[in-house]
Amino acid sequence: MKYMPSLRNLRTFVLMVTAASFLAACAETKFVMATAKRLGETNKPVGTYKVGKPYQVKGIWYYPSEDWTYDRTGIASWYGPNFHGKPTANGEVFDQWEVSAAHKTLPMPSMVRVTNLGNGRSLVVRVNDRGPFKPGRIIDMSKRGAQLLGFEGQGTAQVRVEILTQESMNLAGQIQSPVKPLTKAESPIKVETVASKPVASQDLPELVASAPLPQKIPTEIVKPVEPKIVEQNLVQQKPIYATRMYVQAGAFGNIDNAERVKARLSFIGDIIVSPFALNGRELYRVRVGPVYDVAAVDQLLAKVIDAGFAGARTVVETN
Repeated sequence: MKYMPSLRNLRTFVLMVTAASFLAACAETKFVMATAKRLGETNKPVGTYKVGKPYQVKGIWYYPSEDWTYDRTGIASWYGPNFHGKPTANGEVFDQWEVSAAHKTLPMPSMVRVTNLGNGRSLVVRVNDRGPFKPGRIIDMSKRGAQLLGFEGQGTAQVRVEILTQESMNLAGQIQSPVKPLTKAESPIKVETVASKPVASQDLPELVASAPLPQKIPTEIVKPVEPKIVEQNLVQQKPIYATRMYVQAGAFGNIDNAERVKARLSFIGDIIVSPFALNGRELYRVRVGPVYDVAAVDQLLAKVIDAGFAGARTVVETN
């Protein structure tokens, strides 16, 4: 005589199967959500194009602008761990292992070429943040950028910063006027000009059964691989020249004003008043120096600022 399960045993069996299915579904849901979260973390926010209004930091005013002729020399520094993963000034996420930079006035983002005048290494960099705000610093490189330019260990470098005009303008245009998709997401594409004939129904051949999928769930889940950062900005080698540094107190359109500033700063050291042309106009710049050490020029800059010239800056020249 065959065994006939009792109603109580049958109910117990059904409940056990239902509970097992429920737990399996919960486990699968948690796995999918966790995987989606990890994948989502790799999708960084896309920043906006930003120039910004004039702003003040530590008593010094900065005036951001679309200066497509920007070409200056100065001292570069770098930043990294304390800002890694935090938003930049234009809404992107700072990654110290990507090649990027902070600048006080250039548009964000814009493309610049930074050349280390001490070793000749030159690198194309994306500016997407504001800074550095230590006196005498012209640009703040990401940690990876400093590594590629060869000054991570020493902390600073004498550099030349040149804006890449066409590349920066193209980048600004792409962000401000992105290409619109042809259709909305998940919207059907309709073609009304092509006439279609109805297709008579017919039996389809049976599908050949494929090998069954393994039922055992692997004990170790392979984590999604983080997308590898591809450095498209290759380091170029430029000629190396001897350098000297000055502290420039200002530039004046009147020689008498320049001479008065020279007299005010005479207690600091050697003061040089030299003419130069800018946009067809003759100006006179007042400089202190030269010096050949970053620490020495930082001290000199502090003295000039304390003398009342908050806009003074460090300038690097090559022989």
